[in-house]
Amino acid sequence: MTTVGIATGGGRGMGLACAQRLTGMVDTVLLVDRDEATVTAAAKDLSAAGRGAAEPFVLDITDGDGLARLAAHVDELGTLRAVAHAAGISPTMADWRRIFTVDLVGTAMLAEALRPLATAGTAMVCFASMAPLLDPTEPDPAALAALDDPLDEQFLDRIHDALGPAVEDTGVAYAWAKRGVHRFVQQEAVRLGPLGARVCSVSPGVIDTPQGRQEAESHPFMDVLVQRTPLGRQGRPEEVAAVVAFALSDEAGFLNGVDLLVDGGVCAALHGPAGRR
Repeated sequence: MTTVGIATGGGRGMGLACAQRLTGMVDTVLLVDRDEATVTAAAKDLSAAGRGAAEPFVLDITDGDGLARLAAHVDELGTLRAVAHAAGISPTMADWRRIFTVDLVGTAMLAEALRPLATAGTAMVCFASMAPLLDPTEPDPAALAALDDPLDEQFLDRIHDALGPAVEDTGVAYAWAKRGVHRFVQQEAVRLGPLGARVCSVSPGVIDTPQGRQEAESHPFMDVLVQRTPLGRQGRPEEVAAVVAFALSDEAGFLNGVDLLVDGGVCAALHGPAGRR
């Protein structure tokens, strides 16, 4: 039986690091990215390195027809074993609507497209962020209610009504979109569990990637976060990928519906007992 893995955002950064780990876990890895040149080169490099079969799959994660093609191709290849969903955008890359659409709606669309392929042993990890965890205040219940239905045709309007003009700030939108990923994974775990399948989220802190460096140039607060990190440094993509690989492995067979925070301890420093002194 041929096993298949998917790494979205697989052409670069943390997505590529996850793809590298998946090649040792499944027979064929599909590297999914909207940039054809980047993802094709990454798949070629992985295959040439003798890591196993790696195929590029060009796709915008918000394209419903493209997601249907992805699911059909996986079904043709074999059994869906592992999904590392790292594709996403950050605050400097788009407006608030696009951030919600890619980071949260796209996550829900991908999960919906792949759900019919889930079987015993299938595992998925969706990338979230530590961003919503930096604000310890209790979220507005009306906003959470809107957040919990990302596939609603009126989703963006409902979120705007609930959060007001503040959500047009891309940093605010990003944090709420990633909070939505946390909550979506909890819902999806309940749907997948009876099939013997699992899903978790991973929340990276400040990680040294091109996208992270782009954000740091516009948001000096990221340097403050690094300074407050107990480990005293940024994380590396391969460190996040190692956590994802464990969550996708059979060794994590009872891990389901939870978020894995990979932040070097900065949230503990800010909001734990030491941070409240």
